[in-house]
Amino acid sequence: FRGNYMKKMIVSLKTPGQTLSDFGKALSKARKGKLKSSHFEVSFDNKKDFDRFVKNISILISIQQLKPNSIYELSKLLDKDQSSLNKLIVFFEDIGVIKVEERKVKGRNVKSPKVEYDRIEFKLDAA
Repeated sequence: FRGNYMKKMIVSLKTPGQTLSDFGKALSKARKGKLKSSHFEVSFDNKKDFDRFVKNISILISIQQLKPNSIYELSKLLDKDQSSLNKLIVFFEDIGVIKVEERKVKGRNVKSPKVEYDRIEFKLDAA
């Protein structure tokens, strides 16, 4: 993370072809040094993952607002099963919307979820 710098995340649902095309355009811009870094876009190519993201967006908000020191602490604050919450954290980490920092506390590995976005926008015209 770059200090307290926050940015927006844009969420869209696209066909695999659209996603590949957009990736190619972004790669071309990156190679030319013209890629904007003020936002991060998550494009889902299937409705199941998109729905899972939307259904659990409150977890991202809770991480952002509560700033838990660990996934265990987050599960207690939200009164959620830690195993189920852990699966959601892995899902969010896999798609790049959170970062999990690992550190040692009293000899134990502790995973702290972090959200670096202060805004989430949905791009509805993508599908």
